[in-house]
Amino acid sequence: MPKRSRARLAQQPASEKRAEIIAALLAWYDRQRRVLPWRAEPGRRPDPYVVWLSEIMLQQTTVKAVKPYFETFLRLWPNVAALAKAPREAVMRQWAGLGYYSRARRLHACAQKIVAEYGGAFPRSETALRALPGIGPYTAAAIAAIAFGHKTAAVDGNVERLMARLYAIDAPLPAARPLLKDKAAQLVPAERPGDFAQSLMDLGATLCTPRRPKCASCPLHGFCRAAALGTPETWPRRAPKVQRPRRRGIAFVLRRGDALLLRTRPPLGLLGGMAEFPTTLSREEAYDRERALRDAPLMADYRRLTTPVAHVFTHFSLSLDVFLADVAQQTEAPLGCRWVKAADLDAEALPSLMRKVVAAVTSSGW
Repeated sequence: MPKRSRARLAQQPASEKRAEIIAALLAWYDRQRRVLPWRAEPGRRPDPYVVWLSEIMLQQTTVKAVKPYFETFLRLWPNVAALAKAPREAVMRQWAGLGYYSRARRLHACAQKIVAEYGGAFPRSETALRALPGIGPYTAAAIAAIAFGHKTAAVDGNVERLMARLYAIDAPLPAARPLLKDKAAQLVPAERPGDFAQSLMDLGATLCTPRRPKCASCPLHGFCRAAALGTPETWPRRAPKVQRPRRRGIAFVLRRGDALLLRTRPPLGLLGGMAEFPTTLSREEAYDRERALRDAPLMADYRRLTTPVAHVFTHFSLSLDVFLADVAQQTEAPLGCRWVKAADLDAEALPSLMRKVVAAVTSSGW
């Protein structure tokens, strides 16, 4: 497009071309929609259970990572009643490795509430959906639009990026979120709101990506003010990042013959309900390895792996020293701990952090 035409286009509010934007986006979606295991085929009514399960799994996670977990869950628990009946430990075990483990606890609690209070049928209103465990504004809107055809805007990070670029909104995130949500809501059509929501998801995932957006292939290229200005990748604007705090800790890996010592974390809080090697954590500035060793679950002759295990959580980064020790065959597990055969570790609800510990121990040749 010539620079002069782009300059003129940059002055035209996208809201003036609402009908054209909707038509272009839905036409593109009909041609290019992704085939996903949780997405209903054209002409088929979406299953609210499938929509809900996928949306919970996709929070803070990629499609590639979610696919095998989704397929396993659907095979084990094909409907909300089956999931509600499942032991929570089984749900946590199948979730292990997907991260953000409070989602799994709330997923199970949500299934039980839907069965107990709604007879196993998902409520249709956003207000009722938001009252369920683990369902926030975005997830409620996504379920309402996709599963029930409600005219509502499901706004996640992809949609925020699309709106920021389409309108060249200079207010930085997170302050700009109410405005971006309002812009998205103004575009939602009365017809096919579920397809519209999914078209935005697909566009953000495949073309309007955070880096190197494929503007030439975008169905909204002719309406996008950021593209007309020539620097779409600079939107959305963001406030300066706050440095993520750092924490330190120790994981104690104790071996009794062919068994390792594990415990289950409290149901609430960090990695709630997941299995772990006994672990201590502290803020980095307060970390004292010798003092932390006093919290070892058993007295033993420990040796430390040379390289700590590094892991990044949402709100902090962690460096975990790993201490290994063998104990006598008759050693009893301390209160709250249990001996688990090494061959059975895969059946435990070990989070990614603890699987990194297993990998580090294994590669050490211990």
